[in-house]
Amino acid sequence: MRTDRRKAVSKTEKKSIFCRTIWIQTVQILLIILCSVWTKGQSGPDFSILADKAFQKLYQNPDDCISYSQSLLISDQNPEHRVVLQNIISQAYAMKGDYIQSVNIYSQKEDSKEKENLSYFLQAAGDYNLADQYQNLDLYSQSQRIISGLLADNKLLKGDIPRMNVITAKLYQLQALNFGINRNYNDALENLSKSDQYLGFNNQENRILEMENKIFRASFFMRQNKPEEAKYLLERTLALAEKSTDYSFIQALAYENLSRYYFFKEDYHTAVDILEKGLSKIENLPYNSLKAKIYESLSKNYFALHHDEKYHQYNKLYTELRTRLDSSTKEGIRYIVKLVETNQNNNLEFQKQKQLKKISLISGGFLIMIMGLLIYFLILNNSLKDLKKQSDFFEKQKNMEQIINKDVSKEESAIDKTTEKDPNKISKEKEDEILQKLEEWEKQQRYLDKSMTLSALSSQMGVNTKYLSEVINSSKGKNFNAYINELRINHIARLLRTDPVYLNYKVSYLAEYSGFSSHSAFTTVFKSVTGMSPNAYIQEITKSRIS
Repeated sequence: MRTDRRKAVSKTEKKSIFCRTIWIQTVQILLIILCSVWTKGQSGPDFSILADKAFQKLYQNPDDCISYSQSLLISDQNPEHRVVLQNIISQAYAMKGDYIQSVNIYSQKEDSKEKENLSYFLQAAGDYNLADQYQNLDLYSQSQRIISGLLADNKLLKGDIPRMNVITAKLYQLQALNFGINRNYNDALENLSKSDQYLGFNNQENRILEMENKIFRASFFMRQNKPEEAKYLLERTLALAEKSTDYSFIQALAYENLSRYYFFKEDYHTAVDILEKGLSKIENLPYNSLKAKIYESLSKNYFALHHDEKYHQYNKLYTELRTRLDSSTKEGIRYIVKLVETNQNNNLEFQKQKQLKKISLISGGFLIMIMGLLIYFLILNNSLKDLKKQSDFFEKQKNMEQIINKDVSKEESAIDKTTEKDPNKISKEKEDEILQKLEEWEKQQRYLDKSMTLSALSSQMGVNTKYLSEVINSSKGKNFNAYINELRINHIARLLRTDPVYLNYKVSYLAEYSGFSSHSAFTTVFKSVTGMSPNAYIQEITKSRIS
């Protein structure tokens, strides 16, 4: 009896212990799951805060931004986080004017042959960064083409994912700048408005982008001859920028644009004061692209004030910095062209490998079909003997005809050689494409750039130098040097006719402004194009205005 009870108690205890063990294991599993969910839930907001701080540093000090973002990059293996940080670092190098390193950081993204396996966010972020690289390197048509393709995708425009909204806002901002370069200001302003619509999330990145949009909008207003609207918008933006955190870049950019209002009003003293204030914000920071703009504006204003010492001081700073930036731009263009070609080749190779795999899957079926056809041909072998005889006969007839026509064909080939199209000659389609690009280049007035050469222009257009030279010679009736010099002279002559301010400038300034390396070269070309010296031309214009 006691034995039976002990057995019963033993069974009960075992059962109780087993139940407790199961319960404890279940609780442990639930705790692990809850911790995992909590960790994942926390990782998103935590990274958003870190990325927002990195973006803030982009507008405070690009060197600090690079160091901070790279430290985050080392410890974060999330592919989406990494591409966000790489884009920020790439932008920081671009703001420094180091376009080679900017492209290099862009090139460290995921392998292009795996692109189809990446999330939609990673693909869109990578394409945005490429469009941004093209714009930094003045390759505006390439940038515009990429952005147009992205903005045609309804998936991107839904606006239900905050991180995608920021990319969409940046794409519209880039596209606005592309339109502005082409002087299509209405479309530029429309794209800025669309950009603002995607900046509803309340963080520093969104606020910074909103301030940038206001500055760009003011810049377009100035070009549309709406100076008062531009001034009002810039003063409001400056108040916001100085009230919040120390956004040195935003403040300097706003001051540089505001100075243009006073230059337009011929209030050169106020323009200089504003530019000096803007320069003080970034003087010790490596925002080299923006510094070059401020140096250039200062030299123009001091020139208008006839302050030769200051003019030469800032003009020298501008020329030296512009030379370094142009060199970096050229190297960046070469780098990105090679990079894109390599990625395209890798993608083609990847697609080829995929195609080979598909072929291998169906090769067994083809093999069976071939075996069946071989058997079929063996059965028909006898009946084909007669057909072979006929084939041999026709082949002999054909050979005879070839012998008879041999001499005739020789004569015809000699004639054909004289009329045969030269394979080295450029096609009509390619010529039209180059002429269209030249027309866009002329509209942008890039011929005023001192460093503009045939090779530099061919790099910017992505056109073979030989083809470009051939098209210029055939369509313009002159070589590249004569072509660009005539554009420069026509430009400065038109300004002298239409803007009386330029009649007061020295010929040396007119020469430098229009892209000539020396006063004498400008005078020689001016006379060859207009038939009179610059001074004589200015006197004629002045007389006609007085009369």
